[in-house]
Amino acid sequence: MNRARGWWETPGILGFVVILSMLPLLYPPIAPLVDLPGHMGRYRVELDLDHSPWLQLYYDYHWAAIGNLGVDLLVRLLAPLIGLEMAVKLIVLAIPPLTVAGFLWVAREVHGRIPPTAFFAVPFAYGHPFLFGFVNYALAMALAFLGFALWLRLGRLGRTGLRAFLFVPISLIIFFSHTYGWGALGLMCFSAEAVRQHDSGRGWLKAAISAAAHSSVMALPIVIMLAWRSETHGGSTFGWFDWHAKLTWLYAALRDRWQAVDAASVAVAPVLLLLALTSPSLSFSRNLAFSGIVLAAAFSILPWTVFGSAYADMRLAPYMIAVLLLAIRFRGRMNNRFASALAAAGLLFSASRLLVTTASLAIASVDQQAKLAALDHVPIGARVISLIGYPCDGGWALPRNTHIGGMVIVRRQGFTNDQWTIEGANLMKLRYRQAGIFSADPSQIVRDSRCPGNNVWTVDRALRAIHRDRFDYVWMIDVSPFDAKLVEGMQPVWRGPGSILYRLNP
Repeated sequence: MNRARGWWETPGILGFVVILSMLPLLYPPIAPLVDLPGHMGRYRVELDLDHSPWLQLYYDYHWAAIGNLGVDLLVRLLAPLIGLEMAVKLIVLAIPPLTVAGFLWVAREVHGRIPPTAFFAVPFAYGHPFLFGFVNYALAMALAFLGFALWLRLGRLGRTGLRAFLFVPISLIIFFSHTYGWGALGLMCFSAEAVRQHDSGRGWLKAAISAAAHSSVMALPIVIMLAWRSETHGGSTFGWFDWHAKLTWLYAALRDRWQAVDAASVAVAPVLLLLALTSPSLSFSRNLAFSGIVLAAAFSILPWTVFGSAYADMRLAPYMIAVLLLAIRFRGRMNNRFASALAAAGLLFSASRLLVTTASLAIASVDQQAKLAALDHVPIGARVISLIGYPCDGGWALPRNTHIGGMVIVRRQGFTNDQWTIEGANLMKLRYRQAGIFSADPSQIVRDSRCPGNNVWTVDRALRAIHRDRFDYVWMIDVSPFDAKLVEGMQPVWRGPGSILYRLNP
């Protein structure tokens, strides 16, 4: 292979790509990721429960060693210094560049250089799970790719003893960020080590056994996980081998706002993979290709929900695609003209996709900031029911506002009905039992009364279910037309774009 460094491998270009990956998150004061406002409500309880009499009425919080604490722990460190909202902005802002840096470092370790095709993986740092607001998971995956790159480097240098020592704490850090990230790290390290052992002359069976032994240094979190799960009783596991859903997750790996654009962006990946399979100039790294195959097997086996945590298989899809793209390299001597064209195409694809994401998040942020003006009319400690309109078929555009009610906790230390109460999934518990059917997610999501089905949770049904003596406000956002008689006696105190705030007991 020609070892002359291509223009795309210079530190300036690589650093620019990493920094550019922050662009979509620079403008929004609160990243408009679907679940993030709900998580921010939990962070407020984590920070202020001890000295807020209002939060103490509604919630409880007890620290425990669970595999879902990444951003929670960072918020605990940063928020007392710079405030909760700024702390969350900076933490979330750091996740895509960390992910992209991990992608590029992995490619460098596997190929000995940055192949020009590596840039096609960059947009998958803004995949469906990140935009859905699975921030602990996304942080864990960013750390997992950085950890994987370090694993590859130490293996390449023959520093396996040092690697074994380092990866005990590294595996713990990634596990506590999110269990799934630790699992992905283990799969990638095992598969890469198996290939390395096989290349050293061992048969596949002995190589797999040796790889398992090397990877066992990351097994300590299993003990913690068994203790954690033995203390919880909620959270079911279901949705096995739903192939239609899995195909949807692949198709929607970059789901954001505009279906045609998002689907076309994903389609670039199979086109490039097919080119690598058929071109006499391109091939795949056996190391990363095997890692991609192992992740694909995990994606196929994973159910939709694990211990009450939904979208378990969906979360893996964009990272699996990224690994397969990172596996592409030149066969033999690199054709400089072809390589330059691929690098330019990859950079153009990444830049275009990042600009599309920037526009989408800016639109969502402007909309959310206009709606959040309602909170200026909500007193501290108020009990607020949020009702968020949702299309019958779900639609393609991500439902950015389904957890905007969490900002009631963040800014007003009040009660909101959009929090998650799955045992073992997070550390916050509900204390305000009078909330009844409005205790938790998804009670805030309401559909049009014309949606098919007998048990559809419509805005009319939700309004009828409200006990007016148990709540103070109803905040309606983007809801479909409803029976006006159901809000008689409620006082509208604020109106905004697609939003209205009613006081229940004027």
